[in-house]
Amino acid sequence: MNSHTPDTSTIAGRTAVIDTASTWWLTALDRLERTTVADPAIRVLQRGIRSLPLGGMRDLLRGRPLGHPVHPVLVQVPIGCWLSTAVLDVVPGSPRATTTLTAVGLAGVAPAAVAGWVDWADLPPEQARVGLAHAVSNVAAVACYTASLTARLHGRSAKGRLWSLAGLAAVTVTGALGGHVAYRRAVAARPAA
Repeated sequence: MNSHTPDTSTIAGRTAVIDTASTWWLTALDRLERTTVADPAIRVLQRGIRSLPLGGMRDLLRGRPLGHPVHPVLVQVPIGCWLSTAVLDVVPGSPRATTTLTAVGLAGVAPAAVAGWVDWADLPPEQARVGLAHAVSNVAAVACYTASLTARLHGRSAKGRLWSLAGLAAVTVTGALGGHVAYRRAVAARPAA
């Protein structure tokens, strides 16, 4: 057997770990979908967002001209910037680039968040519950990257890298939650009500 080829037991072990993690994650999401504790707040928030006088902007934020939601498109700016920051954080001599990417990622959050909230306001309860957890984890990511940018601007690059790493972990969680809503539950651009 080639010394670089994993044996069957190693592959089976990795598969078992992935299956266990996947089962745990999906079970946690199913529980979150059934938890009704936040429902009163969700209803108030959804009504409030739906009542905003956005006019034709609402359809634009939902992505109707594109034929699909615009939120997943807009999140590419912060995610791309922050992933690039993580890559450049391991390359010596790139503090200006990482600071710039962190700042651009933070600037890209607002449009993505507004589009996300407009989509979220029309979700049924199960999806809205996961969507709210997605929003909360986004707040954690933004807080981490804000702390990272602050540290970087004050010349504390090591602290900035640590906050960036914590932010990337939060982005991973929030992306998985958002992906669950968008893909597992097939949320798409809806016709105007």
